[in-house]
Amino acid sequence: MNHIFPLHQAAVPITGSQEMFPVRRIYCVGRNYAEHAKEMGFDARELPFFFCKPADAVVPVLTGTLGKVAFPSRTDNLQHEIELVVAIGKGGGNIPVDQANAHVFGYAVGLDMTRRDLQFAMRDKGRPWEIGKAFDQSAPLASIHPLSETGILDQGAIRLKVNGQEKQSSDIAKLIWSVPEIIANLSEYFSLAPGDLIFTGTPEGVGKVEKGDTLVGSIAGLGDLSIVLV
Repeated sequence: MNHIFPLHQAAVPITGSQEMFPVRRIYCVGRNYAEHAKEMGFDARELPFFFCKPADAVVPVLTGTLGKVAFPSRTDNLQHEIELVVAIGKGGGNIPVDQANAHVFGYAVGLDMTRRDLQFAMRDKGRPWEIGKAFDQSAPLASIHPLSETGILDQGAIRLKVNGQEKQSSDIAKLIWSVPEIIANLSEYFSLAPGDLIFTGTPEGVGKVEKGDTLVGSIAGLGDLSIVLV
C-alpha cells in the first residue's frame, strides 16, 4: 500500500513570537510605483493587476540574519524587486476600502525575484508569466511585524542595496494604489483568508543580479531582509 507523505507548510517568522505565520497564497501587484511603471515602458495609472506565486516560493529569513537563496536556472537576467509585503490575518470578500486595514495582520520586507528575460519573452507572446515570476525560492521574506506593533504603515523609506551599492530608493507613500485600495480591489476577485501574503509592488531601480551577490532590502520600521545568491 502506498503512503501519502505529509507536505511541508510554508511559514514565516513573526517578530516577538515563537509562532510562525503559515502561508496560504501569495498575491503580487504589478507596476504599483509610477517611476517603475515608466522604466517598464508604461506611464498611465491603470487599475491594479495581480499575479501569483506558489506558497512554497517563500524563503523565510529571520530579520537580522543572512538567508541563502538559490540562483534559478534558465535565466540570463535575474532581477531584484524590493517590496512591502502585507500579511492578511482576517479573511473576507468585497472588502470596503475603509475597512481594509482591519484585515491586516502585519507587514514584512520581501523580494519579488524575477527572471526578467523569461517574463518578457512570455509577455511579448501574450502568455502567462509563471516561469518568470513563480519559480522556486522567488519570494524571500523577512520576519513579519504585527500591525499591533507597527501601527498602520502608509509611509516610510524603502531601499535595496546590492553588494553595498544602493539600487532602489523610494517611499511606500508613493504606492499608486495604497494598501487598503489593493486589499479592497483584490478581494473583489478572490476571497482573502488568514495566511495570504500580498506583495505590493516595487519602486524604480530594478536591475540584474549575479550568483554570489548580497542583497539587503529595508523598509522603515521593519528592519532588513538580507540574502546571498548561491
